[in-house]
Amino acid sequence: MASPTVSGIPNVRLAVLFMVMLVAAAGNTAMQSILPALGTKIGIGDVWVSLAFSWSALLWVLTAPRWARQSDKRGRKALMALGIGGFLTSMLMCGLVLWAGLEGLIGATLTFVLFALFRSLYGGFGSAAPPAVQAYVASRTEAAERTKALSLVASSFGLGTVIGPTVAPWLILPVVGLAGPLFAFAAIGVLMLIALKLMLPDDTPRFAAKGDVSAYPAAGGGAPRPAIAEDEEDFDAESWTGEPEQIGWFDARVRGWNIAGLVGGHAQAMILGVIGFMIMDRLNLRGTPDLAAEPTGHVLWVGAIATLLAQWGLIPLLSLSPRVAVVVGSVLGGVGSLMVGYAETLPAISTGFGLAMLGFGLFRPGFTAGASLAVPRRLQGQVAGQTASINGAAYILAPAVGVALYNWHADLSFDLIALLCFSLAIWGWRGLREGNATQAAR
Repeated sequence: MASPTVSGIPNVRLAVLFMVMLVAAAGNTAMQSILPALGTKIGIGDVWVSLAFSWSALLWVLTAPRWARQSDKRGRKALMALGIGGFLTSMLMCGLVLWAGLEGLIGATLTFVLFALFRSLYGGFGSAAPPAVQAYVASRTEAAERTKALSLVASSFGLGTVIGPTVAPWLILPVVGLAGPLFAFAAIGVLMLIALKLMLPDDTPRFAAKGDVSAYPAAGGGAPRPAIAEDEEDFDAESWTGEPEQIGWFDARVRGWNIAGLVGGHAQAMILGVIGFMIMDRLNLRGTPDLAAEPTGHVLWVGAIATLLAQWGLIPLLSLSPRVAVVVGSVLGGVGSLMVGYAETLPAISTGFGLAMLGFGLFRPGFTAGASLAVPRRLQGQVAGQTASINGAAYILAPAVGVALYNWHADLSFDLIALLCFSLAIWGWRGLREGNATQAAR
């Protein structure tokens, strides 16, 4: 009996693709929820812990465009395997290093150096999987069903940001302790490689398609923009006779949206970088970091749920325009950040963080849609690359800067986040201009 299909792809294969995206995001956000406690217990400074994630994010930004191009040459299945292989190897080696640090087998400095080295495997190779998954689906579905299929697999990226912090506290296991979630996700990665090998044939694509570069996965980050197939409705590449057009970062059509994405993205990355350390301090858990993983995971879970509520519920329900989404999202992000900065209890921290992530959940799709609508179809790929780079670039320095300010003066980092958000809201209301160039003449 033939397997049931969704959009021309058997459901069992679609489930494998869904899980590839979900695991890549969940593993990273699970690590984010436990790393502040791990660093504190081992004796690694807060800023150095943040810089380890910054290094991984930098490599993701630098390598993701290359892997997105390579998927068309080396095959989508091969790039998925490369991404999952980099993910599980990074998780396994980082887990071993952190366990050795926890046991006192190696010192804090060596632990940090080796951890940052092995995090490179995730940043450098993990970015290969998401665009390969998107391109695989887009190249095997009819135009009428493509959006539904791509939205399904893309949603798993956002869902992973919820699952990671939720399950992390339950994976703190005997013997390995706080390093348990890393070993658990490494094992899941092995299972995913086996599933790819056995259940996903690398057959010839039916349609031309390229996967988009996916932003670095972080709690509250949301889903990547679905891939665009080259045969889609309003752009016929063969009929285009004009000169190849390039669009710069400061092109008047996208300049305002790119600035908005950079400012708002840095504000979001700062609060995500600081929140774990702030929870330990406000709940007086620095002396017992093993107890910090659960409340940190809870707060990140609340933030991820709020982000998905904004992106999957409020934006479609209210039909918010890009400018309104950016402005309203920035205001909510600023208010929520101030609430977090002055909160003293876990419920208050969770409420403020949830409100902030609700705001950023409105802001990010608004910024992405605004930039997309500002240019015609033939430039969508370039603009998508710019927005993905901006989303990822925010995680290179902002978390470490936020933590450094927090250590200097506990409230200063949250005041700066709120200032960035409110400034963006005022400037965005006055300066952002919406367009609908995707329907313009080619």
